[in-house]
Amino acid sequence: MLRAGVDVQVVSPMPELLSYWLPVEDGATMCNFINEEIGKLVQRAPCRFVGLGAVPLQYPALACRVLEALMESGCFRGVEIGSNINGLPIGDPSFEEFFATAERLGACIFVHAIRPIGDERLVGPLSLRAVVSFPCEVSFAICSAVTGGLFTRHPALRIAFSHGGGAFGAVLPRLAHAWQNIEAIRSQFEEDPRVIAQRLFYDSLVYDPRQLRHMIEQFGATQILAGSDYPFDIADPEPVDSVLRVVNADQAELILHTNAENFLGVTP
Repeated sequence: MLRAGVDVQVVSPMPELLSYWLPVEDGATMCNFINEEIGKLVQRAPCRFVGLGAVPLQYPALACRVLEALMESGCFRGVEIGSNINGLPIGDPSFEEFFATAERLGACIFVHAIRPIGDERLVGPLSLRAVVSFPCEVSFAICSAVTGGLFTRHPALRIAFSHGGGAFGAVLPRLAHAWQNIEAIRSQFEEDPRVIAQRLFYDSLVYDPRQLRHMIEQFGATQILAGSDYPFDIADPEPVDSVLRVVNADQAELILHTNAENFLGVTP
């Protein structure tokens, strides 16, 4: 963290450990273990770590109870969830209770790609999944929540998406055009998707100054959070410098400090 210029790190589960494919008791046990370990990190260094926990979202009612316990503990500001839960996108109505609970509790949600569709079309090693499949999967997740009306029903929900929102930035103009011109799509959800997109948060992990500038222009400087993907091979070893090379002083203050505080619901 010192080498990377990071003062406070948000610690969340490795996505595969979310374990949505486990039966109810095993899933709850796994989440409890993950949350205990993250809680210990936060307790040991509360000025350096912020915790996002795990919930067994394959059982939404149980996930709500786990989320309530996490928020009461004082060690967590919210949770990480996968882009799909055993193939169901996060915009599916079956998760309505969970998102309503998160909004009510003021819990933030970080969405990361997990077991993406399309892996069978990759040509090369499985490590390409994080490179090619994840950005497409994140876009599917965002679009499912937009077209499912999630963000209209829960306008106070604080939710962020990994990998700069993946391919969503490229899909958004097409979705907006279709919403304006195709009645079947317009009747599906009430708000202009471009307006919705500017209420969501996205990490800065896009590896390219031009792409980061485009994100700022498209989503707004207030919606970008500094991301690292530490400790994986694809991590950006200089997450702070990657932002500073692109932005002005005011934007840097937002992306490196203020936006994360707003997303997490913490004071400096």
